[in-house]
Amino acid sequence: MAKQKVLMTGASGYIASLMLPTMRDHFDLVLADVSDTDRDGNKIEGVNIADFIDPDRSKYVHLFEGVDAVIHLACKPHTARGSELEKAPIDRFDNEHENVQMANNIYRSAYDAGVRRIAVASSNHAADWYEHSLIHDRKMDMVRPTDFPISDNFYGWAKAAYELLSYPYACGIFGRKLETVMLRIGFTRPIQAAQYLSADSMSEQTRGGLEEFKRNLGAYISPRDITQLFTKAVEAPNIENEHGVPFVVAYGCSDNARRFWSLETARKYLDYQPEDDTEVIYSQEIVQLITGDGTNVRGGKVGI
Repeated sequence: MAKQKVLMTGASGYIASLMLPTMRDHFDLVLADVSDTDRDGNKIEGVNIADFIDPDRSKYVHLFEGVDAVIHLACKPHTARGSELEKAPIDRFDNEHENVQMANNIYRSAYDAGVRRIAVASSNHAADWYEHSLIHDRKMDMVRPTDFPISDNFYGWAKAAYELLSYPYACGIFGRKLETVMLRIGFTRPIQAAQYLSADSMSEQTRGGLEEFKRNLGAYISPRDITQLFTKAVEAPNIENEHGVPFVVAYGCSDNARRFWSLETARKYLDYQPEDDTEVIYSQEIVQLITGDGTNVRGGKVGI
């Protein structure tokens, strides 16, 4: 069987780095990003330089020619590459508005080129108000893809906007249905115990200390699980819902004992079968930080 031709945007980014080792062999990939080097300065082989924020789609429309599916990972970060300057959360609207513009440029280019399906890196932040306000206070046990997408920050708003923006393309109102899978990706970084204990080693993802550690045990998605998720998002034979619309919103995390996002749509429409569980992968870290002698951390999925 011939390999499917897949355009991957954001191919020099971190998420792409988790999947490229496997996907290079599995798909006929067309890679694109604003740079052909990663954040560490390593050159990524085969990357086409393209700025998908540019409203002049003629500059990159050739990348969509003959493509079966698009994996859209590209995103303009609110922290410039190589810079420690970061805008305050209330000042990030313009940056995220550009990301929404980029998403529409991807959808329109794919639609015009006759691409069958797009698989988009949305984010758990598309509905993170539930997590921030209800999950960690134990007023809610599970966030589902069907819960209304609400966020308390512009990054999450933009991801929710990606999802809603794609629906007109998916439902067929423009003339044909562009099959659409929105993947609300979870926590993708390795979980290292020391980072949650030492103020000197804490990052943006670990500065919450033990509470953040416990949260990330539920939110984590492993490299092989995220690779499987995006691969199945491209290959699933039929993603139409009961109304005949090929539009899926699915959470992306491993099958973690402590997860608080539902995988129901990922399993139903994509046949996603995650293989990993942080309770197993990070059992030593769990013993060290929250269940071992001398610890005093509340049980359950979230909170301390």
